[in-house]
Amino acid sequence: MDDYRLIADRIAADIADGRLRPGQQLPTQRAFARSHGIAGSTAGRVYRELARRGLTVGEVGRGTFVRAGRGADGGRVALAEPGAAPVDLELNYPAVPGQAELLAGGLTPLLRADALGDALRPVGAAGTGAARRAFAGLPSTGSWEVDPADLLFAGNGRQAIVGALSALVPPGNRLGVEALTYPVVKAAAERLGIGLVPLAMDEHGLVPGAVTSAHRATPLRAVYVQPRLQNPLGGSLPPERAAALAEELRRLDLPAVEDAIWSFLRPGLAPLAALAPERTVLVDSLSKRLAPGLTTGFAVVPGALRERVAGALRSGGWTPSGFALEAAVRWIGDGTLAAVEAAKRADAAARQLLAREVLTGQRLRADPYSYYLWWELPGDWRAETFVAAAARAGISITPATAFAVDPRSSPTAVRVGLASPPLPVLARALETLARIVEGGRGTDDS
Repeated sequence: MDDYRLIADRIAADIADGRLRPGQQLPTQRAFARSHGIAGSTAGRVYRELARRGLTVGEVGRGTFVRAGRGADGGRVALAEPGAAPVDLELNYPAVPGQAELLAGGLTPLLRADALGDALRPVGAAGTGAARRAFAGLPSTGSWEVDPADLLFAGNGRQAIVGALSALVPPGNRLGVEALTYPVVKAAAERLGIGLVPLAMDEHGLVPGAVTSAHRATPLRAVYVQPRLQNPLGGSLPPERAAALAEELRRLDLPAVEDAIWSFLRPGLAPLAALAPERTVLVDSLSKRLAPGLTTGFAVVPGALRERVAGALRSGGWTPSGFALEAAVRWIGDGTLAAVEAAKRADAAARQLLAREVLTGQRLRADPYSYYLWWELPGDWRAETFVAAAARAGISITPATAFAVDPRSSPTAVRVGLASPPLPVLARALETLARIVEGGRGTDDS
């Protein structure tokens, strides 16, 4: 293991054990290098590694702060009083009442010795015929029917995204992404040696012509985009803008990776892949639709790109689990998946209504069926200061810098995930955040 990772491990242990607390500022990289007897470049790698692990956040001109440390008892700072549970509004793992019982019903037949033996056999990126037929209906719309032969599978959605990116963009080349994008893509690009080019956005998403402007300035090899329920802003491209993007990609002869992992919350919106099927790799998974613990990623890949993407999945060791794939086939076939999706759409809508009620008067952006919202903070607040204040109250949220491709242009905003805590806990956490903002101590580093 590289030395910088060993140092990062020690800092991570200090955070986990409570020796470094949420909101605490780390030394400058120069001071850190001097105190540890390492080069300044190594200190920079340590700080980047801590940020990649989600342990620290930084703001240009202010420094680096511990995001969400754990105390000696293994828990984060309490929300209201000693012993209160921590509230995670960073990660979004939606679950609805009765979900476990529904999933258990589909697994029971799979646990018979004969069925289990088949399910435990290894499978490749192409999955099985039954899986391809079952999954093909998930991204299909009234105007676009997916050919089961176009399906490939991965262990989860992240692996499917990384496999697609590594297949389409060689190291040293450039990928166009929305200026605020999924943090996993930022980390994956760094590891793959891919340069990210931020594409201009407005309140509706990707700006028409943004791909052309970026491509003319610095040639791109592909584009990664979230046309529906964009993470973190929550918006979706209007149909005419999606059509314009499809035509732009066609004119420039560029492939696209479409992230559709949250699209089940907005089933009426057509995917970009329906408009440009010959050049779009649509990536989805069951982690949000069902549960993260037993998931499968999948991709709809046009024929001209299929072998390249399949090869990337194989070489990366990202092929799916046979058991998870067979379980998913059963959940799709018996209606479990459709029932859970419908329940989550209703749950997301209820949580958005709650957030809008509690945070009345705040500048919020979100789809009414999304599990997250984008909160533009008042002028006297800095995003990192607000994140640190929330952490001291036992609430973890995500600053805009985590999503910004260019941290120098990061807005003063945070993303609030609504999916994970029970509704009463979510309500109390949002009320606490509202009180913190109203306190107006955004310029106070204490």
